[in-house]
This record gives sequence, C-alpha cells and structure tokens, in this order.
Amino acid sequence: MNKQAFLAALQEQLKGLSQNDMEKSLEYYSEIIDDQIEDGIPEEEAVSAMGAPEEIARQILMDLPLPKVVRVKTKPSRPLRVWEIVLLVLGSPVWVPLMLTAVILFAVCYMVIWVMIFALYAIDFSFAMGALAGFIQGGISLFTLGGTQAAFYFGTGLVSIGVAILLFFAFNILAVKLVHLSQQFILWTKSCFLRKGDNK
Repeated sequence: MNKQAFLAALQEQLKGLSQNDMEKSLEYYSEIIDDQIEDGIPEEEAVSAMGAPEEIARQILMDLPLPKVVRVKTKPSRPLRVWEIVLLVLGSPVWVPLMLTAVILFAVCYMVIWVMIFALYAIDFSFAMGALAGFIQGGISLFTLGGTQAAFYFGTGLVSIGVAILLFFAFNILAVKLVHLSQQFILWTKSCFLRKGDNK
C-alpha cells in the first residue's frame, strides 16, 4: 500500500470526525511517512510500519474526548430515509428513555468516583479542623478550666492532627487510584462505542 492509498483508507475510517480533526490526523501521519521516506525507507515499507488504518483510526478515536467519540459513532453515515425517520419517531417512547437511562447511569457512576475522592478529603479536613478546635479549646481552658482540662484538649488536638496527617498520605494514594479508575471508566465507555461502531 502506498501513502496515498493509506491516507485514503484512514480518511474512510475517520469518517464522522470534524473536518479540522480529520485533517490534523491525516497531516500528522502524512508527515511521519514523509520523514521515513526522507530517511531512505521505501514508501511501501514506511506505510506498512504505520500499521492498519483501522487500528490507527481506533487509537485516534480513543484519544478524543468522550462526547466527540459519541458524536462520531452515532452520526449516520448517510442521510436518513423517510421510513427510517418514521420508525425513529414511532420508536422514541422506547429508545429515548433507554438512552436517557444509559446517560444517567454513566453520569452517576462517574460522579460517584469523584464524590468518593471529595469525601476522603472532607474526612481528612474534619480531623484537621478537630485538631485546630482542640488547640483553641486547650488554650481557652488553660485560663478558665485549669491545667487538666487544657491537657485533655491539647491531647485530643495532637491526636487529631496526627490522624489527619496519616489520613492525608493514605487518602492521596487512594485518590490517585480513584482518578485512574475514572480514566479507565472513560476509556471503557469509549471502547464500547467503538465496538458498537465496528459492528455496524
């Protein structure tokens, strides 16, 4: 396969992308092939080294934001016929609620991950505020209630700040894992749309 045929095949696989995104991708791979040809590699070898246009297109789509992937894969490849529009309208009481349910489920699952991250740091913040309250109350108690009460409040403040520091490091590790989980969730969702598009 030569460069022109490769770019034509890639363009066909990227059908549905905006003109700007498609041109950027085609220009990028065209420059890579040109660079390899300038280095003395035959055109066919340079093209072959790129891999299959289908796999490249899939990777390009995986790198796009999720809304763009959804738009590309749900965009009809041709204008809808009248009978198809009629069927869509008649079937809307079924497919519209199903689609809304899927969107809501996705949003809820994604939000739960970030709510968990927020909750972790809220717990840590509450211990830090408890420590601050303990130190303030200890200072007040030193002048009003006596040394025993002040020692108790200072002690609870120290325990709270120690717990807050330990939880901060533990929650940082958990938060990184949860952020990674959210990224994997987005990638999984994209791959579902891409598989659906491949089966068309």
